[in-house]
Amino acid sequence: MKTATDLLTSLTSFLLAFNMHVPAISAQIVFADYSDPDVCAGTDSDYWLTASSFQCSPGLPILHSTDLSHWTLMNYALPRLMPYEHYDTVRHGCGVWAPSIRNHDGTFYIYYGDPDFGVYMLKSTNPAVRWSDPVLVVGGKGIIDTCPLWDDDGRVYLVNAWANSRCGFNSVLTIRELSADGSRAISQPVMVYDGQPHGNHTIEGPKLYKHDGYYYILAPAGGVAAGWQLALRSRNIYGPYEEKRIYNVPGIHQGGMVDDAFICFQELQPYGRVLHRLDISWADGWPMMHERKETPAPTSTSHSALAYQWHANYQDTFGFPTVSGMRVYGYRTADCPDYRSLWNVPNLWLKKFEGQTFTDTIHTTITAKTAMQQSGFVVMGRDYLRLAFRPDTDGFVVEECRCKDADRGGTETVREIDHIPALRYEAGATPNYTCNVTFVISCASGGICTISYSTDNRHYHTLSPTFQAREGMWIGAKYGFYSITAADSRGWIDIVL
Repeated sequence: MKTATDLLTSLTSFLLAFNMHVPAISAQIVFADYSDPDVCAGTDSDYWLTASSFQCSPGLPILHSTDLSHWTLMNYALPRLMPYEHYDTVRHGCGVWAPSIRNHDGTFYIYYGDPDFGVYMLKSTNPAVRWSDPVLVVGGKGIIDTCPLWDDDGRVYLVNAWANSRCGFNSVLTIRELSADGSRAISQPVMVYDGQPHGNHTIEGPKLYKHDGYYYILAPAGGVAAGWQLALRSRNIYGPYEEKRIYNVPGIHQGGMVDDAFICFQELQPYGRVLHRLDISWADGWPMMHERKETPAPTSTSHSALAYQWHANYQDTFGFPTVSGMRVYGYRTADCPDYRSLWNVPNLWLKKFEGQTFTDTIHTTITAKTAMQQSGFVVMGRDYLRLAFRPDTDGFVVEECRCKDADRGGTETVREIDHIPALRYEAGATPNYTCNVTFVISCASGGICTISYSTDNRHYHTLSPTFQAREGMWIGAKYGFYSITAADSRGWIDIVL
């Protein structure tokens, strides 16, 4: 039986595929996958945003805006996830869940919950540059969706939700006190709200604020597909809290409030969770949310190497930035004990889909030493399509590899589609074989991808049929590059950006 989420996703995909419009339920501001956003005011009449990044690295994207509607990707706060060795392998859907970002006395703080390890905190005086190493504030399983509050008396509090998948319960919110520097818990958690008796099941993503003497918790309930926005308020940090639904249109989920705006997400598979903006007006002491009258065209966040992330913690053997872009070295499949597809390959170098429709052209050079090495282009998700270039005696064999249900152990269907010449040059004990390849991805409404390649930038080979992109685990579909090898030596692909 299909769930409500499945039905909404199917309907959205149907509408997008036929170039129809999903009902405008708010102002869409960034058509790219920035799940669980949170925002804060900066120090120069500007704003900063971060979002969930799960197992991808670098993590905790940092976006900047001067008007809350147009955003630019500026940085990442988390170069590698902790514990480092744990995230050196692909941990789909784990890692950074629903972070919060706050500006306190000119220092910016990010708190995020890792459902398997606890709550981490990072800080910086300039979000666009280096952040501190993460500090484990609270250890434990199931603690997610964390947000701090610096109170008027200098005390610090942390609210969080709970993940049923890790601790066996959810739909409750707890608050505990932190040390004055926000680096450690100094009290046990206190349950301040149970959504189940009130019809507010699956309450999560809480954000903690103080306004006109009231403590407010803004949190969605009811689930991603069919939920609503809830506000809780109390004169006491630990409650009791009264409640009010402040936005009751399904499909808009958790986010953060700053000034008179609420930045949140809508799930649009295969694109992931795209950013929206609601306006806030205060009525009888409640922050009521409503649609914006102005709906600016969604912006792209970055077209540089900054837009790309690895699928797990970066390691030096993955590859290196170059003066022209990035080199990705072959991942030895023998290092992955359960390797059967790209699903568990950590050095995939991928970027988000940006826009309902888009075209991207990327120039590369592929180099290999043995027939056991292959590199190329991939559209990645629970289903994926990759183009593989592997050398033989007098050139490169080109293969089209499609994988259905990779997340469930699906295996690839491989079809040889071309053979292209290679340049051979001596490189020590064995020669190198190299070729220049330009890849083009064109995405139509609904995530329908047309993939082409050329070795001379004039004549293009277009794959047929097209490929229906599909989301990953908690993330939208991505595209980019990979290199794998069944030998000890590593081939590579050089990407020009």
